[in-house]
Parts: sequence; C-alpha cells; structure tokens
Amino acid sequence: MILVCLVGTDHASARPAVAPQSELTPLEREIQVQRARLSSLDLEERRDAVTRLGAMARPESSRAAANALGDPAAIVRVTAVRAVLSLGASEASSLVLPLLNDRDEFVRREAAYALGLTRSSAGVTALVVAVGADKKPSVRGAAAVALGQIGDARAVPALVAALARRLPATGVLNRIRRRKVEEDEFVRRASAISLGQINSREAVPALIETLSNERTPGDVRREAARSLGIIGDPAAVPALRAVLAALDPYLARIAFDALRRISPQSAARPD
Repeated sequence: MILVCLVGTDHASARPAVAPQSELTPLEREIQVQRARLSSLDLEERRDAVTRLGAMARPESSRAAANALGDPAAIVRVTAVRAVLSLGASEASSLVLPLLNDRDEFVRREAAYALGLTRSSAGVTALVVAVGADKKPSVRGAAAVALGQIGDARAVPALVAALARRLPATGVLNRIRRRKVEEDEFVRRASAISLGQINSREAVPALIETLSNERTPGDVRREAARSLGIIGDPAAVPALRAVLAALDPYLARIAFDALRRISPQSAARPD
C-alpha cells in the first residue's frame, strides 16, 4: 500500500503545473478570453478579438494576436498586422514579413506600413522587392514609405529607380504599341520623401532631375526639393535656385527653405 502511494505521488509531481484561473492576473484572463474568440466562426468576433488584443499593447497580447495572421479573412489578417507591433522590432518584423506576399493587396499594403513602424532593417530586402515588383501601386507606395521610416541606405537604388520608372500602359492598344507611362504619383512622391529621410548623397542626382523636370507632378517636385534641402549637398543649389521663381508658390517656398539650409547666401526670397 505504501509503495502504491509513493508511485502515485511521483506521477502526479511529474505533471506540468497549470495555473488555476483564480491565479491569473486580470490581464492574463482577458488575453485568454480573446484568444479563445479567435476560433469563432464569426468574422467580426475574430476581428474584435484581435483589435482588443492589440489595444492591450503588451507583448503577451501581441503574441496571442499573432495567431490571427493566418486568418482566412483579409480584414482579420490586416488587423493582426497592427496588433503584433507591441513586440520587439525583430520579433514583430519576422511575423509580418510573410504577409508582404499575401494574395490580398490590402494585406500587403498594411504589412508594408507595419514593417516601417517596426524600424527593423530585417524588412529592407523584402520592401525593396515590393517597391520594384508589386503589381499594385498602393503596395509599392507603402513599401517606399516604410523604407524611409527604416532609413537604411540599401534602399536608395530602388527608390531612385521608382522616381524615374516607366511602366507598360494598360489597354489592348497601348500594349500593342508598347506605350509606357510614368510610375504612379503616390509611389514617386513617397520615394522622394524617403530619399530625404535616408539622407544619402547617392540620391542627389535623381532628386535634381526630378525637381528640374517641369512635367513631373507638382507634389513630387516639392518633395524632391524638400529632400535636397535635408540632404544638404551643394550640388543641388543651381537646381533649387532655378525654381525660386516657379509658378507653383509652394515649390518656390520649399526651394527657398532648402537653399537656406544648404547655402544661405544663395537663397533669394521669391516674389
């Protein structure tokens, strides 16, 4: 009888300890509740659970939300992309990176934005590919924004290429004629801004060319001028001076401010 009791005691002690519900903190109990809701058949309930986990802004809640990154509904996957950002940059980026290849444009776009928010250089290579190869301009633009937030100089060639890129035009006749059009304006504008954020002189020639081309959309020219001022390379002074009298008053003002940063003596207040 004694032997049996001892064996039973040893077996019980080998079981993993599971904390009773009463020993969980309120936060842990809430995470458990929301994690269980992720298995619901109702899309809105799953989405709400992910939203609540993200709002807790804790690593443990973000890890629970990560289970929804593979949800069949795109809106739930998108919600999960933001919900995991309370994790460290390395862990969050490793979870989000696969969604840059998601079948849904909305998910890819939000994954790109999220990678920028992590500021992790682990996302640079995949974002560079997205800027150059994704079929949707919203995703290419989001990737360009993210690369500027990360600030890694490895992204400069891809962003420079996006500024000058020409794409095959849509439509049967255009394809037959092999007509090409400029890259989407949002992508070009985001690329110009990001080149200034990265602050690499390697980007200066492309930014000067963009600024000097009067056929370039006004928003893109303005951001090229602003980025040239941030980078501060004196090589940009002639191009900036040339637009001080531009018909676009906002461009003229931005060029003036850029010149004051680079070479105050070269700045002349536009009329």
